[in-house]
Amino acid sequence: MSSFVLGCALSSPLSCVIVRTHTHLPGRDEDRGTHTHIQHPFSSSLASVSRIVQLTVSMAEGSGEVSLADVETAFHKFAVHGDTKAMGKEMNGKNFIKLCKDCKVIDGKTVTSTDVDIIFSKVKAKSARVITFEQFTQAMAELATKRFKGKSQEEAVQLLYGLIAGKEPANVGVTKVAKASAVDRLTDTSKYTGSHKERFNESGKGKGRSGREDIPDASGYVSAYKGQGSYDSKVKDDE
Repeated sequence: MSSFVLGCALSSPLSCVIVRTHTHLPGRDEDRGTHTHIQHPFSSSLASVSRIVQLTVSMAEGSGEVSLADVETAFHKFAVHGDTKAMGKEMNGKNFIKLCKDCKVIDGKTVTSTDVDIIFSKVKAKSARVITFEQFTQAMAELATKRFKGKSQEEAVQLLYGLIAGKEPANVGVTKVAKASAVDRLTDTSKYTGSHKERFNESGKGKGRSGREDIPDASGYVSAYKGQGSYDSKVKDDE
């Protein structure tokens, strides 16, 4: 038995998925037949889309194009972003939107943040707050036709996966070390004067407490004596 999808239109609520099935049993010509049935989009549209995605990726893997494994790797990286307890198997809505933004799935014209949020709510389970990778592929299939209008379902999915594969979360807002010349002058210890100069040695390393306080000498020697610590060696030489 073999089957293929003749048409799949997700943009219209009245559209249907037509599936034609060919059946052939060896040696029995009378058992050959072609059966056509129509599936309502609300009953199995997501399942049909999932099958199309799997077929597209399988074909792509054989032709050297984007593989599903590369997309799944990116999914795991975004799924654990900002959550040390996350295992990477499920993704929340916040990270889903971040993935779409960082990977340029959201272009502000054909696909917006609102579109992404609506599709996320559509593919997730009713009471869930996260989606699995399988549900993610369903969401990508729907976004693909919006992002790449005029392309076939298979082409659009491949183009969208090309945006995602190999990507990882961008760390926006991370504080960077300032490199301004004014900062360099303020942190150059060789130019310090007065008491501030005494806090650092010649290499610029801080002296710690000895650079901040006058620690009294409790050794018992006068300050000008230069033979401190030499008594034991002198006694040994005399012996």
